[in-house]
Amino acid sequence: MRPMRRRPRWIEGNRFELLENGDEFFPAVFDAIRAAQREVIIETFILFDDKVGRELRQVLIETARRGVSIDLTVDGYGSPDLSDGYIAGLTESGVRLHVFDPCPKLFGVFRVKLFRRLHRKLVVADGMKAFVGGINYSADHLLDYGPEAKQDYAVQVQGPLVAEIHRLARSALPSGGRWRLHRPPPRSPAGLPPAGDALGLLVVRDNDRHPNDIERHYRAAIRAARREVIIANAYFFPGWRLLNEMRRAARRGVQVKLVVQGKPDMQIVSVAARLLYPDLLADGVSIFEYVRRPLHGKVALVDDEWSTVGSSNLDPLSLSLNLEANVIIRHRGFTDGLRDRMQRLMAEDCRAVEPEPQAPHTAWRVLVSTLTFHVMHRFPRWAQRLPAHRPRVQSLSPADNVDTRQPLDRPR
Repeated sequence: MRPMRRRPRWIEGNRFELLENGDEFFPAVFDAIRAAQREVIIETFILFDDKVGRELRQVLIETARRGVSIDLTVDGYGSPDLSDGYIAGLTESGVRLHVFDPCPKLFGVFRVKLFRRLHRKLVVADGMKAFVGGINYSADHLLDYGPEAKQDYAVQVQGPLVAEIHRLARSALPSGGRWRLHRPPPRSPAGLPPAGDALGLLVVRDNDRHPNDIERHYRAAIRAARREVIIANAYFFPGWRLLNEMRRAARRGVQVKLVVQGKPDMQIVSVAARLLYPDLLADGVSIFEYVRRPLHGKVALVDDEWSTVGSSNLDPLSLSLNLEANVIIRHRGFTDGLRDRMQRLMAEDCRAVEPEPQAPHTAWRVLVSTLTFHVMHRFPRWAQRLPAHRPRVQSLSPADNVDTRQPLDRPR
């Protein structure tokens, strides 16, 4: 029997700042770490040993040497190539480095354990400031990386909602080599003073008590929309229920705008999303392909006061398998700012998708459409039947040798 689910609650008195790309995100995070006096907790899917990863490493080493408690958790699939020297510098300075569900290589070559990954990106400094979003620690999130630099977003949080993010991050720290599945019951956030006038909500997706919370909040917001919905999401292949809410909203006169990748980092992403275009366009959804660089963002807004920023894509992996975290914000000023950035993105860096003449109903087209419908409609149920296990977490220390860290050593 699935444990009873505790629904998240709106918390008032917060201040949110939207951060675009690593050029805004990394300086803010590194400054927060440098200013920390007691504790820093970081979770990330990707940490690379490049100029961004090395700067993060140096900041963490300097902060740990001041006596600040630091826990850094990386995903074993997403962060495969950290060298012995990189790891030793962290652990010898006192940083506790944890690897979520390490991934050994099959025959020394093939990646395994693709599903149920730690995909969320969180930072909490001293329990007073937090960051949530989709930006990993890698140089391809910086504009100077060139044409392949990713377009992405995160949010800096101050105020009582930080207590909820802090509680999630602390409760997930490994115990006995195992990932802790449950968040403790919410407590009053009264210990943190108000920092602004925004309502905030922390919403997570896991494989236990919160298997569909993020998708459920998306659907509810779209269902309540009266004027406008803008969704910008890098990997768009959601379930049928979310698609139906978008189509229904467009049919009742809501301006529904969808921004997806036009220069995908994986070609299958574009192929999958384009299977959905005909039905969406037919119902009045406007689709824009971002063509300046690869899109990696996961943001959305509805009408004047609802918006979300986080790690969750709108695809089967994020909505049905991975561990994800989004914040949902009710604040006119923040939503206006996000809308301005989305409108500029659509106007300057996107290609509008035009409806195409209806293609003949060939046997191949009917087969593809039928398979697409059933995959989208049934995948959440199928996902629950995929092999599941309680994730293992490997905590590294200065005494660890190369064999102990072997799951991290995979070819680039």
